[in-house]
Amino acid sequence: MTLVEELANFVVRSEYEHISPEARRELKVRILDSIACAIGALEGEPILLIRQQLEEFGGAPLCTLIGGGKAPPDRAAFYNGALVRYLDYNDSFLAPGETCHPSDNLGAVLAACEYADRSGRDLLTALAVAYQVHCRLSEVAPVRHKGFDHTTQGAYACGAGVAKALGLDAQRTAYAIALAATPNNALRVTRTGHLSHWKGLAYPHTAFVATHGAYLAMRGVTGPLEVFEGNKGFMDAIAGRFYIDWSKEDLEMVRKTIIKKYNAEIHSQSAIEGLLELQSEHSFRAEDVEAIYLDTFQVAFMIIGGGEEGDKHVVRTKEEADHSLPYMLAVALLDGDVGPEQYEPQRIVANDVQSLLRRIHIRPDDQLSARFPQEMPARLRVQLRDGRVLEKEKKDYEGFHTRPMSWERVVQKLEHLASPYTDPSLRKEIVACVEQLENVKVRELTRLLEQVKKEG
Repeated sequence: MTLVEELANFVVRSEYEHISPEARRELKVRILDSIACAIGALEGEPILLIRQQLEEFGGAPLCTLIGGGKAPPDRAAFYNGALVRYLDYNDSFLAPGETCHPSDNLGAVLAACEYADRSGRDLLTALAVAYQVHCRLSEVAPVRHKGFDHTTQGAYACGAGVAKALGLDAQRTAYAIALAATPNNALRVTRTGHLSHWKGLAYPHTAFVATHGAYLAMRGVTGPLEVFEGNKGFMDAIAGRFYIDWSKEDLEMVRKTIIKKYNAEIHSQSAIEGLLELQSEHSFRAEDVEAIYLDTFQVAFMIIGGGEEGDKHVVRTKEEADHSLPYMLAVALLDGDVGPEQYEPQRIVANDVQSLLRRIHIRPDDQLSARFPQEMPARLRVQLRDGRVLEKEKKDYEGFHTRPMSWERVVQKLEHLASPYTDPSLRKEIVACVEQLENVKVRELTRLLEQVKKEG
C-alpha cells in the first residue's frame, strides 16, 4: 500500500463521532471566523475581478457563491476560498518550519458538501480531515526553506477534504488526493519581494485544482499513487523523507490552530497587542515616538520583519502592508487597531504612517526564536521624544492556543466585518446556523450566505 493509499484509508474511516466536543466547538468557531472574513472581503479588488470572470464564463449553477449567484463546484471553491483568504484575517497553524492557514480549505469543502447535499455533521467531519492533513504535513514536511509555498501541503489536505465530503471510497479518495497534489507544487516567490494579488489567491487556486481533481477521481480518473514516495514524487523532488502513521491519527489538530485578533500577518499578532497595551498603559501618541525597537523570533523577522523575504519599509499596496511588521505596528499605534480599514490605498500612503514605519526597527533574537512556535514571543522598546523608554514583553495574544478566542469575540468580528453587507437579522441567522451546524443541512447555511449583499 502506498502512502497516499494509507492517507485515503484515514480519510474514509474518519467519522463525526471521532471528533471530540472541544474540537467540534473549535471547528465551528473557525467556520464562523472564516465566514466573517469572507463577507468582509466582498469588495476586494481581486475579488471583483474574479466575479467578473465567473459571470462571463458561467457554468452549471450547482454551488452557492457567498454574496449571491451559483457556479460549478470548482469555481465556487475558488471564489469562496478567495473571499476567506483575501483579507489575510483567517486562522493559522504554526509549525517549526512552516505556517499554513487551514481554513483555506473551507471554500472547497463547503462547495462539495452543498453539491452532495450533505449534513452539517458531514461538513464538520470533512473540514476536520482537511485540518488534520494540512497541519500534520506542515509539521513533518516543511517546504518553505526549499523555495516552495505552504499551499503545496494544502493540496493534499484539500483533496482529502473534498473526497470526504463527496463520500468517495478509499481507491477514488487516493486518486483524488494524488490528482490534487501532483500539479500543485507552488513557488514561495508568491510571498517574497514585491507582493501581488497572488498572495491571497494562491490557495484558492490550489483549492480550485484540488476540487477539479477530486471530481475527476469521482468519475474514475486515476492519478499517481506514488505521489509521496515515488521516483520524482513529493519526497524525492521537494520535501525529503518523512512518515505519518495515518492509522494512529485523530481529528484534533484544529485545537492547535490559532485565530487572528488583528487583520495582520499571523506572526505580528503578539507584537501589535503588546504595543497597543503599552499605549493604553502610558497614554502616549504616535507623534511622541522617537523610535520603536522590536525583538522577535526568526520566522517573523524573515517573513515580515525585513529578513530574507524582502525589505518591509517599502510599502505601497495592501499585500505589502499586511506583510510588513513596521507598517502594521505603525498603523496600529496611529489608529488604535488593525482592520481592513487600515489597508485602504489612501491610508497606506499617508504621510503619518509612512513616516512612523521608518522609525520602527526589527531584529531577530535567538532566545525568542527558541520559544517559537510554542509561544509567539515579542519584546518591545518604545523610545519617546521626552526621554522616557517604555518596555513590554509578550509570549502570546488573544487568539493563540494558550489564550483561545471565545465564540462571543468571533461573533463580534462577524458583526464588524459583515455589517455593511447584512442586516442584524441575517447575521443572527448565520451565527445560529453555524452554532447548531450538526443539526442542519449544509444547504441551509449556503442559503443564508447567498443572501449577503451590499446594503443600500
